[in-house]
Amino acid sequence: MRIKSLFILTLPLVGFALFALLFFIGLKTNNEGGQTSTLIGKKTPQFNLEQLGDYISPTDTDLQTHQVKLVNFWASWCAPCRAEHPNLEQLNNQGVTIFGVNYKDVPDQAIRFLEELGNPYQKLGTDRNGRVAINWGVYGIPETFVIDNNGIVRLRWAGPVTSRVLDSHIMPMLEEIRQEIGR
Repeated sequence: MRIKSLFILTLPLVGFALFALLFFIGLKTNNEGGQTSTLIGKKTPQFNLEQLGDYISPTDTDLQTHQVKLVNFWASWCAPCRAEHPNLEQLNNQGVTIFGVNYKDVPDQAIRFLEELGNPYQKLGTDRNGRVAINWGVYGIPETFVIDNNGIVRLRWAGPVTSRVLDSHIMPMLEEIRQEIGR
């Protein structure tokens, strides 16, 4: 009887310890910007954006062009978006095409953000109601997608594009795609 009582008392503790261990392992294995996405390896979703100020909005056709490109979801109210902005400018200065999606933002504030920090986007539009972001599986901003020359999503980065992210994820993927297409 004592063994049965001891077993019943320790079973919840053992179960909790196993659950905590699995939770910790899960945290350690997916701490890289939440890169998993059902879009990886698929054509980009629909891209119907409203115009933001005088900027030209990207279209579905822009995403299918024969070049490597990034799609960056951002907002003026997003502190990590401000932090990643110099790295996007660096990519733009290196000739990387970046399309911007201004997410659920006040247009005047978004325009002021770009006037203050610079505009790294070849084209950009606004997603005021968040519908485009939903179609892309965006769950927080900033999020950046690498699109290959055939309009296929090759990488998703959830979180700011830091120098480390550039060196360890974005640039290697851009180089891999460029090698595949022979440029």
